[in-house]
Amino acid sequence: MSQPTFRAPANWRVIAAFAAVYIIWGSTYLAIRFAIETMPPFLMAGVRFTLAGALLYGWSRWRGVAAPKRVHWRSTLIIGGLLLMAGNGGVTWAEQHIPSSLASLLVAIVPLWVVLLDWVRPGGSRPNGLVLTGVLMGLAGMFLLVGPSGESGEALNPLGVISILIATSCWAIGSLYSRNAQLPDAPLLTTGMEMLCGGVLLLLVGTVSGEWPRVNVSAISLQSLLALVYLIVFGAMIAYTAYVYLLKHTTAARASTYAYVNPVVAVFLGWAFANEALTERTLIAAAIIIASVFVINTFRATEAPALLEPDVTTDGEPTEAAYSQP
Repeated sequence: MSQPTFRAPANWRVIAAFAAVYIIWGSTYLAIRFAIETMPPFLMAGVRFTLAGALLYGWSRWRGVAAPKRVHWRSTLIIGGLLLMAGNGGVTWAEQHIPSSLASLLVAIVPLWVVLLDWVRPGGSRPNGLVLTGVLMGLAGMFLLVGPSGESGEALNPLGVISILIATSCWAIGSLYSRNAQLPDAPLLTTGMEMLCGGVLLLLVGTVSGEWPRVNVSAISLQSLLALVYLIVFGAMIAYTAYVYLLKHTTAARASTYAYVNPVVAVFLGWAFANEALTERTLIAAAIIIASVFVINTFRATEAPALLEPDVTTDGEPTEAAYSQP
């Protein structure tokens, strides 16, 4: 009699992939903060994504993936500009002025902007009542987070808050654009192209904004250098590969639960390793924002498919714009 097949290793791989997506992506906010302590923000982010993109692109081509067409480069240039140059670049710059934990909570409201922008665009879809409830919850949590707090009445640095609001709006625009963009069928190749384009644009922004004179190689700390390596290898490559693996071995709904876990991980790490304040007000705002994202994602998925296309490539795989990470 044949023995049953042992499947534990596959289960462990799924668990490991979830751990990577939950913990690594949640930790990138703190890694960004450490990296920009002794490196200019735009140049640091540009180096991160240019190197990561080159490695992913080279790996995909070495594995035999077909070369992308010119229209694919145009699409990934636009998406890379919106998600990485404006989106990640804005968050990276903002972390000079606000704690990494609070930056992660503000970034968590990206689904809110997607709903609103999809509503107001020509031919857009009106969200149902439950989704609108989630949007209002998200706005309430955001205002609770950024408003005056404590006896001193101090609020978050307005420049940092505005930078992240612009960044998350650009993420949302990039996500909406990606729905109909012509992209390669291979998700790792697409991600590599987007990272390459976004990284080069970030380097250009760093150059135009005068960051090169601020680069002092001898003054770059070991902590900042290790944080940059971590962002390249783990944040930009390993975690995304794990995410793609999850999408092939579990449901998209389960894989997307990172959106609820990452802010919690980021808040805890900022408190534990960077002495960032963890107040009752922050915890309440975090709970409201995470709950709003859950409501939006859950009930937005119940709308008519004709009105709400998923962010996927032509073979059904998610694009980089289907989600957002710092």
